[in-house]
Amino acid sequence: MNAVQLLDRILDPVAQAFSPEVAHRIVELRADGDMQARIDELATKSNKGELTDEERAEYKNYVDVIDLISVLQAKAQQVIDVAK
Repeated sequence: MNAVQLLDRILDPVAQAFSPEVAHRIVELRADGDMQARIDELATKSNKGELTDEERAEYKNYVDVIDLISVLQAKAQQVIDVAK
């Protein structure tokens, strides 16, 4: 089981507590402009093989958090779809 699958399974009970309002807020979550710019910068450097060790660790942290939020957003979307 990979990390995203594990998160999906672990977060099932959390998602069951989402109201439609909370689900909409979660689906709408986005990084702010500064954070998105930093993620884009690190992604570009990563694709070019130019990350320092510190940047690689920072980028991994972003990717891990994005994975978590993506799973939550998918679960929130399911709540919204069921509520329709």
